[in-house]
Amino acid sequence: MTPATIQSHPWIADRANRFDSSGIRRMFDLARQLKNPVNLSIGQPDFPVPDAVKEAMTRAIAENKNGYTSTEGIPPLIDRLQSRIDAQLGQSDRRVMVTSGTSGALSLALMAMVNPGDEVIFFDPWFVMYPALVEMTGGVCVPVPTTPGFQIDLNAVENAITAKTRVIIVNSPCNPSGACLDENILRGLAELAARHNVCLISDEIYSLFVYDEPHRSPAPFNDQVLVIDGFSKSWGMTGWRVGWAHGPSQIIDAMARIQQFTFVCAPAPAQWAALAALETGMQPQIDHFRQRRDRAIRALSPAYDIVTPGGAFYIYPRLPWGTGEQFMRAAIDRELLVIPGNIFSASDTHFRISIAVADEVLDRGIELLLDLAKSPA
Repeated sequence: MTPATIQSHPWIADRANRFDSSGIRRMFDLARQLKNPVNLSIGQPDFPVPDAVKEAMTRAIAENKNGYTSTEGIPPLIDRLQSRIDAQLGQSDRRVMVTSGTSGALSLALMAMVNPGDEVIFFDPWFVMYPALVEMTGGVCVPVPTTPGFQIDLNAVENAITAKTRVIIVNSPCNPSGACLDENILRGLAELAARHNVCLISDEIYSLFVYDEPHRSPAPFNDQVLVIDGFSKSWGMTGWRVGWAHGPSQIIDAMARIQQFTFVCAPAPAQWAALAALETGMQPQIDHFRQRRDRAIRALSPAYDIVTPGGAFYIYPRLPWGTGEQFMRAAIDRELLVIPGNIFSASDTHFRISIAVADEVLDRGIELLLDLAKSPA
């Protein structure tokens, strides 16, 4: 789960030496070295932040709303989010807080709940940050393989639970597979967590990007589920660092206490922009991403074994030949950048492409992938 210890300055703590740059960051570095890369590795929307949201950001700056905010967020944003969650779930002990990105929310949640030696279950393939965040808290990673369709086997989850299990993390739609979990699976997972007195964290950062069915959450089936969401992907605000979480009040309180002494608060002007984002519809962008997904699946399916993603903006094909490293080297020779699957998985069987790129870039990438599928030469 962790890379070999890297050589570094003797003052660097063992904790820091356990983590190398993520494979995604290495791809960013590689992209800067290539003359004309076709970059299908980027996991952020290619559409611009909507004008209304940008205007709210600049207005907040001009009005000098640039200082610290309440740790839990500016009151108008908290109130708007709380009203939305109350209307959706109607759970009496469910509180909202704003965080410095969804990554910040995940960090706070694990720091609030995981003691050294506690076990955290997540699913293979996983978002790259999960193992690192678990290990930073001293927790023990327990990855559970998904089915060939990237669904969750509830029996496998139950078998993985021990007396040391503290948290289960689920991500639907999933990065990297784009899989959306069946409602019965989400219900079963929520009930399983309740039965074993384990916290279920539902990472719903891609909740707006669902293409075939409405987004589903495990929270309606278990009032102790902690939900993580954010504005980065949905409104293209990845660099503005505004996420949010909602869950049981005692968990939110613990996360807020830790945020006080770490991130302090989410960036103030970006919180006012997030308030405007909640009033800004994104359906045209979602429809465009659905069309891209459909076009890419139609083109690539004859050459690759692909499970059609129900959401997010990734496709996770099976390698047509060779190892991930061999396939990546052949792709790079063509100035094509994709992400090897062993960054997200204990298996070296797949790779990830992002459809969050301009249409002409995606079309060129499809051409290169079709050529690449034929031969490693």
